Amino acid sequence: MAIVHDTSGVTRDRQYGISDWNGKSFNVIDTGGFVPDSEDIFEKEIRKQVVIAVEEANAIVFMVDAATGITDLDDAMAGILRRSSKPVFLLVNKVDNNERMLEASEFYSLGFDKIFFVSSMTGSGTGELLDALTDLMQDETGPDENEGLPRFAIIGQPNVGKSSLLNALVGKERTIVSEIAGTTRDTIHTHYKLFQKEFILIDTAGIRRKAKVHEDLEFYSVIRAIKAIDEADVCLLLLDAEKGITAQDLSIYSLAVRKGKGIVLLVNKWDLAEKETNTARDYEKELKNRLAPFNDVPILFISAKDKTRIFKTIETAIEVYENRHKRISTSQLNETILKAIESYHPPVVRGHPIKIKYITQLPTAVPSFAFFCNFPDDIKQPYKNYLENQLRQKFNFSGVPIRLFFRKK
Repeated sequence: MAIVHDTSGVTRDRQYGISDWNGKSFNVIDTGGFVPDSEDIFEKEIRKQVVIAVEEANAIVFMVDAATGITDLDDAMAGILRRSSKPVFLLVNKVDNNERMLEASEFYSLGFDKIFFVSSMTGSGTGELLDALTDLMQDETGPDENEGLPRFAIIGQPNVGKSSLLNALVGKERTIVSEIAGTTRDTIHTHYKLFQKEFILIDTAGIRRKAKVHEDLEFYSVIRAIKAIDEADVCLLLLDAEKGITAQDLSIYSLAVRKGKGIVLLVNKWDLAEKETNTARDYEKELKNRLAPFNDVPILFISAKDKTRIFKTIETAIEVYENRHKRISTSQLNETILKAIESYHPPVVRGHPIKIKYITQLPTAVPSFAFFCNFPDDIKQPYKNYLENQLRQKFNFSGVPIRLFFRKK
């Protein structure tokens, strides 16, 4: 996922990954290298982001290099981390042989009690680290009074109008709204029960203000969006009509798709956009081009300030929620999709025709379908796309990522 190179300073943008270990899943954020007191503009930016990451994380993995030994930078970083109340795991990398193992013991002098010796190249030693990380995660028990209610998260960049939308939907000033980007500090849950509809709205926080952190708005908003996406069933991704969709929005969008959440795209501040006859149509077409390959999402043009189409937003979100929980009977699936396969066969591989015999929906949270066939590994992406499009056309999975699995019959 991340670019790897021997030169320092290659990682400037953060990488967000999802890890799954022993049935527990968690988010991993890879920050740039930390250089204290550097005057280099990139290193200054990276330093800000490392401080924010340390504040926002539940646990910190502090990585050092066995080949170079303890450096002044390691000492400076260790000083910062020792003051943190978070659990810190010291990870000594590049321990690929016994000699390195002996040299690596000098890192005990940094004063951390949780030390792991690993080799990133081979992956040795990472299992113990993952065990220790997942041990921190409590098994969540105890009933939730809102269990079973749809959860909609309002996500997007700072200052696109997330809190204004929440207030417009609820009909009262539930959150502080201001012109200043990053007014909302924490994730706010609102129980919505109006017009025979009931669900939980999650307004993602932009930023928690800290005197010491020179705010890095984007980074905060992404970390908070990740937390909200984890909790939600459907994400309402807000865009600013004047700015359009940015790289940051696309990374939040692709994260929601990877996590298998429902998505509704809301273009806010539509009252301020200059309009001609086909403005909305062209805007939508442009958006779908940017969102490809997965662009079967509802797009609504709204104004939170004028309350334009905001109840349509709720209806669409509920529709997407229902699509995500849709169950299709095996007989219905086989009847319709096998016909589609008949009219457009999978390509022949090494002289053998690929035969798909049978399809069934798997009992998962994200709509997933298993196709049983004779050469599951030989089905190429274009044909998978064709099958997905057929499923979408016949059964309407608008706004929901679907997963296809091919198995030996």
